[in-house]
Amino acid sequence: MCDAERGRVLLPIARAAISCALGVPRAADESAPWLSEPGACFVTLTQHGGLRGCIGSLQAHRSLLADVKGNAVAAALRDPRFPPLSRAELDITEIEISLLSATQAMAFQNEADALAQLRPGIDGVVFEYSPAGALPAYRSTYLPQVWERFPQPRQFLASLKNKAGLPGDFWAEGVKLSRYIVTKWKEPEPASQAGVCGS
Repeated sequence: MCDAERGRVLLPIARAAISCALGVPRAADESAPWLSEPGACFVTLTQHGGLRGCIGSLQAHRSLLADVKGNAVAAALRDPRFPPLSRAELDITEIEISLLSATQAMAFQNEADALAQLRPGIDGVVFEYSPAGALPAYRSTYLPQVWERFPQPRQFLASLKNKAGLPGDFWAEGVKLSRYIVTKWKEPEPASQAGVCGS
């Protein structure tokens, strides 16, 4: 199945999951065999071009079907940056799904070396820093789409560090970076037909 066809399957599933969570039953075809394969995705919600929620998985730990549905509902109702989505907002909310590749650890000598390796518009990046070898105390990620807001690698990485709770100019031995790429699909416009809630 080509990427465009996958998007035509996944986007309605995400919308149906959100609609059902809000008590507005809606149907979506969940019969494609590849939906049962492991997958990791981010679901991003926007309204009039502005962010309204974004939740995702960095590693595949459940079926793609479960990941899309779970992250769609979480983006709508449990993103701590926003109040839960209301039924009234459904028709003005657009959904984007980003299917992640496996993450790949980056090898670098220093920050300048890391910056030189980043590929604007292509790489999603995971930033991690653990003081004294503890579990990651600082961790954040940006999807490749965020390069539209921060087109220069230094800007992009500085903002990623801010998101993790560190100053933009922070650097220390022990910083880890990994990257991934995504295949993404976005609704052309919000759909509005109701149907029967899927499982």
